[in-house]
Amino acid sequence: MDTLLKSNPQAQQRNNHNGQETSLWSSGFGMKMEAITPFLGKYRPFMGRCCQTCTPKSWESLFHRSIMDLGFCNVILVKEENTRFRGWLVRRLCYFLWSLEQHIPTSSDTSQKIMENTGVQNLLLGRIPGAAGEGQAPDLVKKEVQRILGHIQTTPCPFLLRLFSWALLWFLNRLFLNVQLHRGQMKMVHKAAQEGSPLVFLSTHKSLLDGFLLPFVLFSQGLGVVRVALDSRTCSPALRALLRKLGGLFLPPEANLSLDSSEGNLARAVVRATVEQLLTSGQPLLIFLEEPPGYPGPRLSALGQAWLGLVVQAVQAGIISDATLVPVAIAYDLVPDAPCNMNHDLAPVGLWTGALAVLRRLCNCWGCNRRVCVRVHLAQPFSLQEYTINARSCWGSRQTLEHLLQPVVLGECSVVPDTEKEQEWTPSTGLLLALKDDDQLLVRRLSRHVLSASVASSAVMSTAIMATLLLLKHQKLLGEFSWLTEETLLRGFDVGFSGQLRCLAQHTLSLLRAHVVLLRVHQGDLVVVPRPGPGLTHLARLSMELLPTFLSEAVGACAVRGLLAGRVPPEGPWELQGIELLSQNELYRQILLLLHLLPQDLLLPQPCQSSYCYCQEVLDRLIQCGLLVAEETPGSRPACDTGRQHLSAKLLWKPSGDFTDSESDDFEEPGGRCFRLSQQSRCPDFFLFLCRLLSPILKAFAQAATFLHVGQLPDSEVGYSEKLFQFLQACAQEEGIFECADPNLAISAIWTFKDLGVLQQMPSPTGPQLHLSPTFANRDNQDKLEQFIRQFICS
Repeated sequence: MDTLLKSNPQAQQRNNHNGQETSLWSSGFGMKMEAITPFLGKYRPFMGRCCQTCTPKSWESLFHRSIMDLGFCNVILVKEENTRFRGWLVRRLCYFLWSLEQHIPTSSDTSQKIMENTGVQNLLLGRIPGAAGEGQAPDLVKKEVQRILGHIQTTPCPFLLRLFSWALLWFLNRLFLNVQLHRGQMKMVHKAAQEGSPLVFLSTHKSLLDGFLLPFVLFSQGLGVVRVALDSRTCSPALRALLRKLGGLFLPPEANLSLDSSEGNLARAVVRATVEQLLTSGQPLLIFLEEPPGYPGPRLSALGQAWLGLVVQAVQAGIISDATLVPVAIAYDLVPDAPCNMNHDLAPVGLWTGALAVLRRLCNCWGCNRRVCVRVHLAQPFSLQEYTINARSCWGSRQTLEHLLQPVVLGECSVVPDTEKEQEWTPSTGLLLALKDDDQLLVRRLSRHVLSASVASSAVMSTAIMATLLLLKHQKLLGEFSWLTEETLLRGFDVGFSGQLRCLAQHTLSLLRAHVVLLRVHQGDLVVVPRPGPGLTHLARLSMELLPTFLSEAVGACAVRGLLAGRVPPEGPWELQGIELLSQNELYRQILLLLHLLPQDLLLPQPCQSSYCYCQEVLDRLIQCGLLVAEETPGSRPACDTGRQHLSAKLLWKPSGDFTDSESDDFEEPGGRCFRLSQQSRCPDFFLFLCRLLSPILKAFAQAATFLHVGQLPDSEVGYSEKLFQFLQACAQEEGIFECADPNLAISAIWTFKDLGVLQQMPSPTGPQLHLSPTFANRDNQDKLEQFIRQFICS
């Protein structure tokens, strides 16, 4: 896996092989490289437009037309010009003076307004049957309400907010090189805030530092104190008390009790009243839609869906007329607190533990130039009221994965239904279960829709590109880095870096120095070798940040690989594979099979997009990137021959915006279209590159199917996932491929097999146990499952 970095022999220093890091950079990059710009053409494309299908009015009205004319700002760069004062003393105290000048609105009657809420008053007077207030003294219920309210929030302290802002600004300047934010995006959010609806920021979750960094960024841009919905599992009681003074919100544990619990009903009513009062007062709210980093489980956060459900409920109940949702994405060169071992339980962070971690980080950063860059992206805001009205019209029928895929896996059926897959891995909390079934589905679809938009608008950082190139064993690293950056920009995705290629490569490899080895060879060239074991696993996690950019092409390439698996040997030459004709219907079928197999947490499909539209998008992407070439079938009329086509009696065009299919009978679907693999010289390597992007999860699924032969069932889900992870590690040691040795991939494989009907969860005295289903207790059916998965893997 050696990767060369070419240099100019004339600019080299004397070659010494002492292995010191300082000597590598002095001679490894002597030539003047081309500059990398973060856009193609003259203007940077705007990322993160809202869905035109679900929110057409917001798509048009809440977009700032001159957003391309505004550049980026470094949020943590505070100088003398950012204050009202001037002088040499101001230059040394600008952080402190800046924090004093920030406007912090105060409200001392928040608790009283919550106590006066209609739902809380009904509980106090015992008007709700089965609630905690029924048959009890009002004073006792009032004390219980105040206790629950104290667990949820408290009035933010202006002194602590200013002190913490000053300390956080000082800390961020020593931890990060910069924190970039687009001025046009911020101006668009300010325009949305002027509409009068409260702002609800829905963000990805990459680091535990996000809960401090994002509120600080929004606070520094004049949006006031942002209330943050935090996870109590990540904080100790002392840290929760401090964070509540800084604007944090925590769910009380009683809120997750059953629906028939009086304590649960009381806690949910207080939480609902708190959110209603917060939205009525116009305070911004920040909700994380992803689980905390390192959490072994589903990607979508159950806690985030619970808070989002409260916002949806407040709008539907008429407490507020509307709410403006803002998808937020944050990207790091390297996540600051990424744990080395991801297979651990989420332990709460204590106050002193956090302080020691900050001091340790400052000591590591002292005198070190390997600081990371951060990009915060604010997508286009949209109206929640508009989404709830339009989104329900896009709902279609849903089927379980067992009904969709199991007959095809066993060879009992060849037809793949074009139906949405029903797959909900995120557990439902008590707050979400308290909603109606339609509202629960609305919240789940909305959270998936927003998370998909946030991930699509997130910037691709240089470490993700470098890690991908190192994993895929590209030889000419600098040239391939420039090529992959250009391919990313061509697909409409943003990158979080720019500058001279030489400096970018130097900065990126210095950040990855703990996971790679740099060796100097003849003529000053550098050989970059990834460290085996945990180093490769870390690079694989970084490369997953690039997957959304090429996801459609990767799904299409693996589908083509599955279509050719039964015709051409995998090790056959590219010319032999290019002979085969691939019909459009066959490609649709293979793409649908792969879409059903891959988890929705990975694909993040938009709920308003049908499977057929996604298949057509994948096929179009393969044609656009040059991998597939249209081929006319023998005896058919060429597609460009329009001379003998007859016009219908009805008009062949429709008014703009009329997407109904009332006249679809007048058109014929070109089901006979055929394609071939392109024979251009770059296509084999690009095809292999796309297939390898999905190879970690596909190989993990295939090895999980192999593990069915040797795994000991019945077993608990936790025990079986640990044994499967150990099996993945053993296979990685044997094959030298460590990308699959990830506990999250093991959990995804188990949950996919449960949805597929391979594993069944049965109750037992010791707890739920996993069993092999009677269908897959047969060894032949297990082999069919493994063969079905391996057809999509390009070795």
